[in-house]
Amino acid sequence: MEVLKKNDMISLEITDVTNEGNGVGRYNGIAVFVPATAVGDIISCRIVKVKSSYCYGKVESFTQSSPHRIAPDCTVNKFCGGCSFRHMTYEEECRLKDSFIRNSFERIGKLSPEYLPFIGCGNTERYRNKAQYPVALKDGKAVCGFYARRTHNVVDHTGCLLQPEIFSEIVDTIMFYVNDRHIKPYDEVTFKGLLRHIYLRRGEHSGEIMVCLVVTKLSKCGVFDDLVPILINKFADIKTIVLNENPDNTNVILGKRLKNIYGDGTITDIMCGNRISISPLSFYQVNTCQAELLYSKAAEFAQLSPDMTLLDLYCGTGTIGLSMARQVKKLVGIEIIQAAIDNANMNASANDIDNAEFICGDAGKIAGLLYERGERPDVIIADPARKGCDRVSLEYMAKMQPDRIVMVSCNHTTAARDCAILEELGYSCDKVVGVDLFPRTTHVECVILLSRKIL
Repeated sequence: MEVLKKNDMISLEITDVTNEGNGVGRYNGIAVFVPATAVGDIISCRIVKVKSSYCYGKVESFTQSSPHRIAPDCTVNKFCGGCSFRHMTYEEECRLKDSFIRNSFERIGKLSPEYLPFIGCGNTERYRNKAQYPVALKDGKAVCGFYARRTHNVVDHTGCLLQPEIFSEIVDTIMFYVNDRHIKPYDEVTFKGLLRHIYLRRGEHSGEIMVCLVVTKLSKCGVFDDLVPILINKFADIKTIVLNENPDNTNVILGKRLKNIYGDGTITDIMCGNRISISPLSFYQVNTCQAELLYSKAAEFAQLSPDMTLLDLYCGTGTIGLSMARQVKKLVGIEIIQAAIDNANMNASANDIDNAEFICGDAGKIAGLLYERGERPDVIIADPARKGCDRVSLEYMAKMQPDRIVMVSCNHTTAARDCAILEELGYSCDKVVGVDLFPRTTHVECVILLSRKIL
């Protein structure tokens, strides 16, 4: 059998696509992963990295193009690490995302749920309500944009097609000010400099905009005082401007300390009919309209009634639980970030919801305390971060013996793992539906219904 070496040229047919967005072909039984390809492409491929059981390659030329291939409409798509599916039709992207979810549940979870039809997004452009732009120094000039694929090299580009156009205008205004005042971007090598990221949020329905500048030292941020009147005079929708201090040598974008330099540090939006307060540290789905579809599917799975208690784990600012609070007797939400709990309480009050209790703490620990004090929710909603639920949380979820557990997940691999554990703990994985909140990227959400087994 021929052994592949770096720089070898081979002919390769792409037969599948991975969760990371790389096309896959096989050469003499060896898997070769090639970015920016689609199923049906036949390519001339240069091998760029060789591993013991697989290789990575790049396209040198196309012998035959996939019927799903389209021309990318973004000037930096080749370099940016964001839109891994911009080179293919959206219909093919949805098919792939649905298959990713099914494969995870069948291969990782060893589960056989009913798969409901995949819910695509009606709007594949300008759908994001949040953007975080890294700032760097290039050729003596401060630039910002997005990280190049698999690197921390900043691609100088503010006109992302996934972001509202006004974001580009705001960022360009900030960067002109930064360069005019010679404000130094943070350098990840020397750990020097002031400005790390520009972070924007916008209410989809309200139009309100938050500007957050992530800096290394709040004490040095008087240099941004003159930026405030420039921004608020030019952009009427800016309701607050916040400084966030992150002094650490870390890939984490946000630190814990905040300072409001204009407004009260929050914006509001409407989610599922509720008025929602959002702070820089609050979790809030980046695609509002699709999130409302996601939450409506979760509510459909939950099958709530007025005599029920609903437990909302990893509740963030309370958006999921509060969207269902009027359908139940009592809502209890758990979230580890205090700022999000503060927002959740504000959101309950602002919407005249008086049957909600929000508790700050680790999901597993608080679930344990609730179990010990005799809480037995009828339904549990869990919306964990990408790493999924920890074993302790899952065990207490099962011990409480709710009739149903509805999981909302942004990572189908960890969701499949967690559902397999819940199967062991007495719950059957009944239904799964994929919902696309992140068109043109590899990310996809899913909603899962688990029911307590009757022994």
